[in-house]
Amino acid sequence: MKKLLMITGDFVEDYENMVPFQALQAFGCKVDAVCPGKSAGDSVRTAIHDFEGDQTYSEKPGHNFTLNASFDEVDPSAYDGLVIPGGRAPEYLRLTPKVLEITRHFFAAEKPVAAICHGAQLLAAAGVLDGRKCSAYPACAPEVEAAGGQFQDIAVDQAFVDGQLVTAPAWPAHPQWIARFVQVLGLRVQA
Repeated sequence: MKKLLMITGDFVEDYENMVPFQALQAFGCKVDAVCPGKSAGDSVRTAIHDFEGDQTYSEKPGHNFTLNASFDEVDPSAYDGLVIPGGRAPEYLRLTPKVLEITRHFFAAEKPVAAICHGAQLLAAAGVLDGRKCSAYPACAPEVEAAGGQFQDIAVDQAFVDGQLVTAPAWPAHPQWIARFVQVLGLRVQA
């Protein structure tokens, strides 16, 4: 069984948090969802981002998401992969030194990492994008490039793989993003 760590936080994008959390469990993975300053049983508020023809996404209240593990107890060496959902949460997650240390661990150990949407902000702040190709929500392209990454401008329903890093622009890419991450993890569906 693969053990995955999901770093989440308040105003994480609802779908980008809940869908991979549930889908990866369907593949037999244990997914520990954590947030700085919170413990198992606490919850984070989510937001639903939608594409309604404006210059950027709209935001509506999402569901409360209950964490199943405690951030202060995380040992990144105990995990096989990392999941970073998007939304506004990465804006503040990247300000937590331990979050950056955890992220760097997964890259240094060459473990699979899946980031979607604004999750690239956390990758940029952790300094792990230099020389890597990465997709993200298009508004994050300047941060990807400033961190030495090569922004991949792909369709909103596609995903991009660069070695152990799997990225996508937003939640419409879930089928591709999750499928690619599962492949990088070495898993497959068996009927």
